[in-house]
Amino acid sequence: VLLGSVASAQEPRSTPMGPVLTEDPLLASLVKEALDKRPELAQAKATVRADLERVPQMSALPDPALSLGIQNDGFRSIQIGSMQTSYLSVMVSQTLPWYGKRDLRGALGTLAARQAEAEFERARLSVRAEVERGYLDLLLVRDELNLQAKLESLWTQAEGFARARYETGEGAQSDVLRAQLERSRLKQRRWALTAEEQRRVAVLNRLRGQPLDDAIVTSRSLGDVPDPVFPETAQATEDAEAQSPELEKARFAVAQTGTLVQLAHKDYFPDLSVSASLMPRWGGFEWMWQAGLSFSIPVWAGSKQARAVTEGELRSTASEESAEAVRQLVHQRVTERLTLLAALRETNQLYRSGLLVQSEATVASTLAQYQVGRVTFGSVLEALTGYVGDLDAFYSSVLAAHRLGIAQRELSLEPVDALAAGGE
Repeated sequence: VLLGSVASAQEPRSTPMGPVLTEDPLLASLVKEALDKRPELAQAKATVRADLERVPQMSALPDPALSLGIQNDGFRSIQIGSMQTSYLSVMVSQTLPWYGKRDLRGALGTLAARQAEAEFERARLSVRAEVERGYLDLLLVRDELNLQAKLESLWTQAEGFARARYETGEGAQSDVLRAQLERSRLKQRRWALTAEEQRRVAVLNRLRGQPLDDAIVTSRSLGDVPDPVFPETAQATEDAEAQSPELEKARFAVAQTGTLVQLAHKDYFPDLSVSASLMPRWGGFEWMWQAGLSFSIPVWAGSKQARAVTEGELRSTASEESAEAVRQLVHQRVTERLTLLAALRETNQLYRSGLLVQSEATVASTLAQYQVGRVTFGSVLEALTGYVGDLDAFYSSVLAAHRLGIAQRELSLEPVDALAAGGE
């Protein structure tokens, strides 16, 4: 009866209770702290602001040039005021890019900033996902610790039960020794789990910018968190395609190379340089002035501007192919995750509604038969070990389902672990 009650106490509910993972209040507070304090996000945000500051720089006019000079007749003395052709000169010149070039250069800077914004969004999604995974890992290890505590109590009682049967001649000494061995193994396992719990608390504290040993109090079990649910594959793929930071960055790269092609076409037309100079003269001579206009002649356009246009077109094609490759990968990852997630949801429901119930019933039946001497103590151990294994597999399957859900919300392009389909 005692063994059966302990096993029954471990059985998860057939229908998970409580909020879904994304609405868990504790997790929401952990995520908010991480988003507010992670240096990776501050770095990415500063990069976005820095790239935005480049936009007006790239579209600004070139700096004007000021030239000071002197013209003198002979080398023996300064002839300004004595000779008509001797004078000082002050010249100002300004280069004016051909119409449209400044706007295109500004557009290039804007597109670079938009790419930085996509990288910031990727960093934000990654931080959120990292906190969610850390929270699930903490729930898992604490569930395992709770199970170990109940098993330790179970084996203590089992040892006493086996000892009583041995002393009355109904059992074997090996039953007592086996129960003692299992208790020793549980102590070893508990030490490892305790260290793992401390490590996972430290991971979450680092993510939220708190002291590594700061306590994190949880109140729910991993088995009570409802499995993630997403739209049908077609809708999920459409949403992922619209929101993927990698795909958005690839699209901006396509637009950027297209702008470079336009700018390369503009380079057939030269930039103009205007200048004005004033040449004061003393000694009663009138001051002189000069105005000028200069521009380059694209004599070597065949090997420069034309090549630049071809280069830009080829890079634009490469960017389009790269964006298409990312788009296809987004579709593949969404399909893989949702396919495995559907299988894991069915697996978890089977655990909740049937498999764990059957496993617990097997333990109860074996215990009853052991009490009347129809099976050996080894059969009891085998049945109990099988139930514990089923429960561990259930938690692993639930964890795998949630990890797939996190990857889907993260819009990750990382390969999907095929072992997740087996709940391992």
